Amino acid sequence: MVERIESPVPVELDALTALWERSVRTTHDFLAPEDIAFFRRMVRKEALPGVEELYVVRDEKNGFAAFAGVEAGKLEMLFVAPEKRGKGLGRILVEYVTAHCGVRRVDVNEQNAQAAGFYARMGFRVVSRSASDPSGRPYPILHLAL
Repeated sequence: MVERIESPVPVELDALTALWERSVRTTHDFLAPEDIAFFRRMVRKEALPGVEELYVVRDEKNGFAAFAGVEAGKLEMLFVAPEKRGKGLGRILVEYVTAHCGVRRVDVNEQNAQAAGFYARMGFRVVSRSASDPSGRPYPILHLAL
């Protein structure tokens, strides 16, 4: 069910970026529209092609159902298609990357209470907090660890 993509091709990057945007528009209601556009470019041009390890769960009908990116023992991204939320795909990916990739850390937007709760249920605990995100925007980040 979980598949690693070694070198995503442009069509895969486009599909994963579209999944990212649908997911963010569903779960990140605190983001301004211009921030979504900024992050979308970053996700497509930098984050997805540059992440060390990229894992996906495919959906036969819609291409990708969920994906996770891992870098140096940290879960850098986890996104689930809105229509697939609540079906255990996030849990499957987190359990996979913790068991097979040594993931022990993740950051989450403080305003994304659903994601923070999900990671807490997965065993992650807050170890620190930053007042802004890595790009300097006023979105506090919770740094979590197992």
